[in-house]
Amino acid sequence: MHLLLSQENSLLFFFTFSLSLWIFGEEMGRRRGARGLVNVMFGWVRRQSVRVKVFLGAVAAILALVALKKLVRNHSHFFIAAEAVHAAGILVLIYKLTTKKTCSGLSLKSQELTAIFLAVRLYGSLIIEMGIHALLDFVTLVPTLWVIYMIRFRLNSSYIKELDSMPRYYLVVPCAVLAILIHPWLNVFQFNRVCWAFSVYLESVSVLPQLKLMQTAKMVEPFTAHYVFALGVSRFFGCAHWIIQLIETRGYFLTYMGSGFLWYPALLLAEMVQTFILADFCYYYVKSSMFGQLLPRLPSAA
Repeated sequence: MHLLLSQENSLLFFFTFSLSLWIFGEEMGRRRGARGLVNVMFGWVRRQSVRVKVFLGAVAAILALVALKKLVRNHSHFFIAAEAVHAAGILVLIYKLTTKKTCSGLSLKSQELTAIFLAVRLYGSLIIEMGIHALLDFVTLVPTLWVIYMIRFRLNSSYIKELDSMPRYYLVVPCAVLAILIHPWLNVFQFNRVCWAFSVYLESVSVLPQLKLMQTAKMVEPFTAHYVFALGVSRFFGCAHWIIQLIETRGYFLTYMGSGFLWYPALLLAEMVQTFILADFCYYYVKSSMFGQLLPRLPSAA
């Protein structure tokens, strides 16, 4: 059993490490050449109708879920992988801010929302379940706060406030109301249950200001694209856990009344919302990377 868990952790660590190398390698230009077959494949996909593209995307997602289900027995490791990939994305932003000395293309509001849900989730983790999740939340929260500090004070002259125009309360207030109405029934004070639910809901929409900024600017800065792609991979891991749970229990876990009325359906919906929000961007990111090009604009506007 210990060997199996060690193998699973090694697999997830290898994937996370490989993703980090992919992201940095793309920026450093290490992936030049040997793209002929991949270019042909993406060229063929690009010529297909929207219906065919949706079908192919669904097939790819199903195959990925099947592979994860077979390779990883302990599905709680998906959350560890999701948090680790998110942390890798933050490291990309740190690299950008320290080497390029500019925060152009970054949404301060998305970073602040990220810090809020991480802080609330860290509090919940300390109250409800001490362990690696609390450690990873802390490790991700600290550099996120540093990114916020850099944008607000050290590199504020390169921050384009006019483009970062989505009000935070548009997202915070609905998430808070939803958390009060739908939250898990845990053996803790109700305030802690609401906080846990609030962090889940806010995480699912925290990337929206960043996507809106990129759409308004009509340009996607490379390091920002790497970061958003990392978020997309992170949310795929989180969503994969719940979808596999849904399959293995044949949908029964959605009716677990002991965890709060409608909590599991709301949790699954929150995970799926962020995954679908980022799915389109991730597709065009991978396609552009394979062609060795920068991502010129948010493709959903097309």
